[in-house]
Order: sequence, then C-alpha cells, then structure tokens
Amino acid sequence: MAMVDHEINISAKGTNLKGNVNVPAGAKAMVIFSHGSGSSRFSPRNTYVANVLNEAKIATLLVDLLTPGEDLLYENRFDIDLLTLRLMEVTAIVHQQKPFRNLKIGYFGASTGAASAINAAVRLGSLIGALVSRGGRPDLADVDFHQVKAPTLLIVGSLDFAVFELNENVYRDLRCEKKLSVIEGATHLFEEEGKLEEVAKLASEWFQRFLCHEDAP
Repeated sequence: MAMVDHEINISAKGTNLKGNVNVPAGAKAMVIFSHGSGSSRFSPRNTYVANVLNEAKIATLLVDLLTPGEDLLYENRFDIDLLTLRLMEVTAIVHQQKPFRNLKIGYFGASTGAASAINAAVRLGSLIGALVSRGGRPDLADVDFHQVKAPTLLIVGSLDFAVFELNENVYRDLRCEKKLSVIEGATHLFEEEGKLEEVAKLASEWFQRFLCHEDAP
C-alpha cells in the first residue's frame, strides 16, 4: 500500500482538519508532525523530513491542527493547550482507522509544535513510541518532564543560542531515553547548506531505532 500526497480530512470534535498522509509499502510506523507557529502541513522543511522518513519506510502524517479561520487569530498559534488537544484527537482518530491501526506512532515537533507533542505524548502514554524535536520549544510544555516516557531526541542548531539553552534545560529534566543533538553552524530554521539533511538523518535514525526495529519497545 502506498499513498503519496494523499489528502485526508479528520473530524476532530466537529472541526474539520486537513492532512497529507503517505504510507510507504512495508511501513511499520507512522510519524505525526506537529508544526510550529505560523507553519502548515506544506512546510518545506517538514515536508523534506517526511520524505526522508518515507524513504525509510516510515509513514507520515502532516496535519494542520488549526483550521484556516482559526489560524488567522494569532493567539491560536501559541495556544499550546488547544494544539495539544487537537494533536491527541488526531492521533486517536488515525490510530483507530484500519489502514493505520498496527502502525507504531511517533511525533515530530518543530518550534512551538514540540511543546504540544510532548504534552500529547505524556497524556497518551504508551501509544507514543518516540519523539523528535527540531529547533523546538519543549520548555513551553505544561507537563512534568519526568513523566515523559517516549524516547526523546532534541535537535538544535549551535547558532540558535536562546533555543539551545532552553533545550539544554529540558534535556536535564528528562528521565526517559534521550539525546541532545547539536548541529554545528545551524540557526533556528536550519537553512544553511546541508543542515536540514542532518536533521532528517538524525530523525530517521531515531524513529527507525525506537519504532521500527523488532526489539523496539
């Protein structure tokens, strides 16, 4: 089964959300993307990472957690509680659908999306098998970081000074399997040559290790 750039509609408590799903043949896992503020499922950076995951036979779902109308209200983009609730609803709905029921689930959170991913992972417990944050703001999560059980990879650029420090603080508080990967010479959006490729490689290896291997939890 392969679905490339297949758009789906997800009804989350009466709110119609749109997503792009890709399920490569032989996929054993799905990674759901939680985008940063002002971004969308068409984010070129997240789309690039998703393509790399697809090449590793990992399914991906890039979904807009806000409707176009909701996104017009700037405050909604930073409403971590709302985004967490939407992410949890999307995850539960997707997990119940027959084509995806047997896929292990991971989260990829970018910027502020990392906070909603961590919140949802804590509240959904063992359903979430791995987490990756790209230039994330995990510090905005409102959970006790000791409660995070999913193996967590924090990826930051060495030149993203403020976010780097925030990630260091969160990393110290995590008690799960964890890693802080610093990409030398990268700023917040990893726009420098070759840096996004490094992000995608690290994320792919992390998800393969914790979601796809036979001995994965």
